[in-house]
Amino acid sequence: MKILMLHGINHNMFGKRDPKQYGTVTLAQIDEQLRALGRELGAEIESFQTNSEGEMAERIHQGYAEGVDAVLINAGAWTHYSYGIRDALAILTCPIVELHMSNIHAREAFRHQSVFAEIVRGQICGFGVDSYLLALRAAVSAVEQARAD
Repeated sequence: MKILMLHGINHNMFGKRDPKQYGTVTLAQIDEQLRALGRELGAEIESFQTNSEGEMAERIHQGYAEGVDAVLINAGAWTHYSYGIRDALAILTCPIVELHMSNIHAREAFRHQSVFAEIVRGQICGFGVDSYLLALRAAVSAVEQARAD
């Protein structure tokens, strides 16, 4: 099982950026935790981070061509306004799980809206690094369920 983890804008600054919201964990540490859990669950995790919206769309297109089994996405601020990334995600035929470290519904009003909500399997937010791990578990479960059907 191959799962693509997409990290959005400014996530390369985890560990330095707003520790009150995001803690002190780095992106490399998050990715290592995902890979470790992935091994336990029988899934290979490939992570990708960019600060370029176009590069994100291109990586989603590549994931489609590669036939990834599921996609996890924490798009950061793009979640709230990037119809380009939304349209790229809509091309995928695999389960997509949106996730956020912070509870976007308890933050500024502009963060309450996700333009991805209508096309993703589900959304997990507010659990810090555990949001990533919960999202991975949900994606693996969705893939396993689809294979059983």
